[in-house]
Amino acid sequence: MIGAFFAAGAVIGLARTFVDDLKAGEAAYGVLFGSVFLGLALGISFGPRVFAQFTRRRLFGASLAISGLLLVTLSLVLNLVLAIFITIILGIFSGITWVTGFTMIGMEVEDEVRGRTFAFVQSLIRVSLVLVLAVSPLIAAAIGEHTYSFRTTSVTYNGAAFTMFFAGLIATLVGILSYRHMRDRPNVSLFSDLKSALRGELGAMTGMSIEGVFISFEGGEGSGKSTQTKLLKEWLEKNGEAVLLTREPGGTPLGNQLREILLDNKTGLISPRAEALMYAADRANHVFAKIRPALDKGEIVITDRYFDSSVAYQGAGRVLLPAEVARISRWATESLTPTLTIIMDLPAEIGLARLDSTDRLESEPLAFHERVRQEYLNLANTDPERFMIVDASLAIEQIHEIIIERVGSLKGLKRNQKVT
Repeated sequence: MIGAFFAAGAVIGLARTFVDDLKAGEAAYGVLFGSVFLGLALGISFGPRVFAQFTRRRLFGASLAISGLLLVTLSLVLNLVLAIFITIILGIFSGITWVTGFTMIGMEVEDEVRGRTFAFVQSLIRVSLVLVLAVSPLIAAAIGEHTYSFRTTSVTYNGAAFTMFFAGLIATLVGILSYRHMRDRPNVSLFSDLKSALRGELGAMTGMSIEGVFISFEGGEGSGKSTQTKLLKEWLEKNGEAVLLTREPGGTPLGNQLREILLDNKTGLISPRAEALMYAADRANHVFAKIRPALDKGEIVITDRYFDSSVAYQGAGRVLLPAEVARISRWATESLTPTLTIIMDLPAEIGLARLDSTDRLESEPLAFHERVRQEYLNLANTDPERFMIVDASLAIEQIHEIIIERVGSLKGLKRNQKVT
């Protein structure tokens, strides 16, 4: 956040000198000055909505780096109209950085120190802004004017341009370091996320707010999900939590009817696309009728399967495009994403050998279940912050201890909310 105001402050502090270098007058100075604040207002107001598909951690570093690059670009521009246009965009990304940073502080800093943290950051921003406004003109004056010749063309830059150039480099470096340090999907590139977001395929952590804690269990057949969901529910209730245990498909009356159709061997062959849509329909009603109301009441929701099952089973198992299946499910759930997803990992042949009888999906060939398992591992690899992989070949109690150690650290639990 300080880096964002560092970039914006450099423009404000050097605006008078920069405009003079462009041979413009007082009116141009006023327009350039106002452009910074116009951009800041637009970024703060609309940035979180426009970039809602991105996680806050990833958006913070990326927007700060872009602000720095725009400041570098601005320092090289010798046209007033282009300079004003770039300044507005610079202000927009600086505003996005500011509002994203403050939102993360509000969500991730502990309650007992949040007030002091906000006060400290705001004071630091004010001091930094005043410092930049005071020092940047002095640095610009010390650098002076320099002319560079390129064959038949010569370009003259004054100290203001050099100062903004180096300030932009610093802001860009800070943004890149922040991005690398804070990114929550280290195995997925920013460009891949951008492409997915434009297609509407990227799940958003900044989507529907969650008042309670939402935990989903995933895994192949015979991995022990149902057993562990029940054990976790008992443990949480012993610790004073209100818990809703549900499942997919079948978490609602409509879901039970769909479950019979989808899993009954008598149903026979269903088009893979129709199957994916039926699961999405169950999920949409499940979120509407049970999951969202429970979360709104501050309850902990544990579900035996959620939208990652469709990505694995219909996306990979049925050889559809996992990204398309994910997009359907995220639309159906309004991008309601679990706080934690626990994957019970087990080789497919071992899990199938544990079954006494098989339903329609369990009867699929081994290759189908191997594709499902691999897709779960792929999902966990792209988003390690949300996913937790558990070795399902361990003893039941050992698995339970591993799970409660992770779940017990979630901030939303009553045991982790200190009374002041």
